[in-house]
Amino acid sequence: MGCFTSFENMKLQFISLASGSSGNCYYLGNDQHGILIDAGIGVRSIKKVLKENGIAFEKIIALLITHDHADHIKSAGVLGEKNFIPVYTTEEIHIGMNKNYAMTEKIYNSRKILFKDQSVRIGDFLVTAFQVPHDGTDNVGYCIEYNDKKFVFATDLGHIPEDVAGYLSQADYLVIEANYDEEMLKNGRYSSFLKQRVASNNGHMSNRDTARYLANSYSDRLQYVFLCHLSQDNNHPELAYKTVEIFLNEQNIKLGRDLNLTVLKRTVASEMFVF
Repeated sequence: MGCFTSFENMKLQFISLASGSSGNCYYLGNDQHGILIDAGIGVRSIKKVLKENGIAFEKIIALLITHDHADHIKSAGVLGEKNFIPVYTTEEIHIGMNKNYAMTEKIYNSRKILFKDQSVRIGDFLVTAFQVPHDGTDNVGYCIEYNDKKFVFATDLGHIPEDVAGYLSQADYLVIEANYDEEMLKNGRYSSFLKQRVASNNGHMSNRDTARYLANSYSDRLQYVFLCHLSQDNNHPELAYKTVEIFLNEQNIKLGRDLNLTVLKRTVASEMFVF
């Protein structure tokens, strides 16, 4: 399942353009071309961040969508239909996207169907969508293989069942949700209904949920973890980082020695990470 030999020496580039309940978008690429994962921010913002990192917008050869919530699909239609970027996701998610008020440009010609657990080649990348538990019309994470590296995205999920854990365990680089602090959610301003939705098995992962998973499932294959999709109301970056660090320390897993950890910002792009 390796990539074409002519690209073997090209580095893998990763940027978080935005990561939070007001918009999510990630870039993964090499020197030749790249893929966007979700498009919950404006096209102008996407182009601006890419340009600031020396990436031509024309290098984007695909958009992968995780689910049909507004903060993940805002610009998907414009990218697909106006900018001719193929939009990949499951048939159910495509249907849900075209019904969503947030996506004013509907997807027709740029529509590409993915089937869960079936890998497809997109440029130099081998992409596999897998089911995750969340409350969209349909919901997937992505395992993206490039040469001998696997980048796994699990951005919105309420818990980690065994089949999802199977994909996460393959990751060299993992983007995983740490949405809320349990005490902040409990004592916060959300309605009882919304609190229950967030904390449900089809809602979101808490800092402790994610920290516990990382501590209990760590292997030396995993090089880098990015905590994503932090809540504006119910979390803080420092709190998410510290919670994970505490759980890892209990298993004698040291950040900076055994594993690298970055908390992605909600509305500010990250630096470019090169692997």
